[in-house]
Amino acid sequence: MFKKLSYKKQEKVIVCLFLFVPLLFLIVFTFLPALYMFRLSFVEWNGFSGVKKWVGLANYIEIFKNPDYFKPLLNSLYYFVGGLLQLVIAFYLAVLLNSKIKGKSIFKALYFFPFLLNGVAVSLIFIFFFRPDGTLDSILKVLGMGGFIQQWLGNSKIINFSLAGVSIWRYIGLNFIVFLGAIQSVSPEVIEAADLDGASEWQKVLYITLPSVRSIMELNFILTISGAISVFEIPYIMTSGANGSSTFVIQTVNTAFKFQQVGLGSAMAMVVLVIVGIATIIQNRFFKEAE
Repeated sequence: MFKKLSYKKQEKVIVCLFLFVPLLFLIVFTFLPALYMFRLSFVEWNGFSGVKKWVGLANYIEIFKNPDYFKPLLNSLYYFVGGLLQLVIAFYLAVLLNSKIKGKSIFKALYFFPFLLNGVAVSLIFIFFFRPDGTLDSILKVLGMGGFIQQWLGNSKIINFSLAGVSIWRYIGLNFIVFLGAIQSVSPEVIEAADLDGASEWQKVLYITLPSVRSIMELNFILTISGAISVFEIPYIMTSGANGSSTFVIQTVNTAFKFQQVGLGSAMAMVVLVIVGIATIIQNRFFKEAE
């Protein structure tokens, strides 16, 4: 029966068959749980009882009525600025390693290695790194900079800078590899033509490399925004949200599972989803107008 189909129809059938399993996983593990969470956001439930009390928009009204729920969102600014710095450093490293230098493979492995580590392992490493008389304090003492020693995770004024620094260290390798792949896809003939025209390295980066990785830059910028708003793993493991390091997602998890207000926690999760969606739409509109 399959042989009787035309080539174009066979091609469509094959594509649909290959897409079926990923779409099935996407529906089962993403869309259906999201719909269920949306339903829970309109009920009052402790997560254990078989009775779910319908409260309508009461959970959303509670979130927007109490400004304390949105205070942890301000901490996302630290991760957003850190994410922008991360993109700049990753792009610079990608441009640098795209040039003819020795030992490029070793540097690529070193830069990408932190991303391969488990988030729990990274958090535990930096708990020892930042603790009093830990690795960072020892390094500062050796360099004669003991006067700069702080309570890196105990001071509410600098704790978010410390945590954002951990996030930069962990994820910079991913952006670096993505940028490097995009840069290496630039046609060598274009680079050779620029060399013949006497273009400097800065001009080649500005007028050839940057436009070539524009789409990748936009994608990474979207991921930076969504990641800053939904940051959870590192601050939760390292500080549990203490000393002013709580994020909106940590507060959502605590509300749902620690305080057993699953309906309110689901409503907070939906608010995060809407915020990320709005930020993405604004970002896309901005880049389209700029183009």
